[in-house]
Parts: sequence; structure tokens; C-alpha cells
Amino acid sequence: MFGFSEEQIATFGLSFGVGAFMLYMVFIIIQLARESKAGRFGTFILLLGLGFGLVGYAAKGVIKYFLGGLEH
Repeated sequence: MFGFSEEQIATFGLSFGVGAFMLYMVFIIIQLARESKAGRFGTFILLLGLGFGLVGYAAKGVIKYFLGGLEH
């Protein structure tokens, strides 16, 4: 498709697509805190609790890079 192989499209989607989705999820969490009038501490708790999975996913990639390098 458009001169790209399936592997190149999948790699692009997994790197930039998932990253963009994670940024969008942070935006949703901040909007949730704003609409519920959570305040600073409440916003921190929401970001900590709901964003913990995002941090874990990002940490998995970093750990994988340092332990064995990125495999293609």
C-alpha cells in the first residue's frame, strides 16, 4: 500500500499510533479531572491511578530496549 510493506505499516502503527493513543488518554484523564472539579490533589490521584497502566506500557518498551535491543 503506497509503496510500504505490511511490516513497515505495522511498525509505524505500533510506535506512533500507540503513542498518539496514549497522549489522547492523558487528555481524557485531564478532562475528567476538570469536569469533576477534582482540584490539584484529585487530578494527581486520577493521573496516578489511571495513568499507571500507560507508564507500565512505556516502561516495558524501555526495559526491552536495554535488555535485548529492539527487534524488528
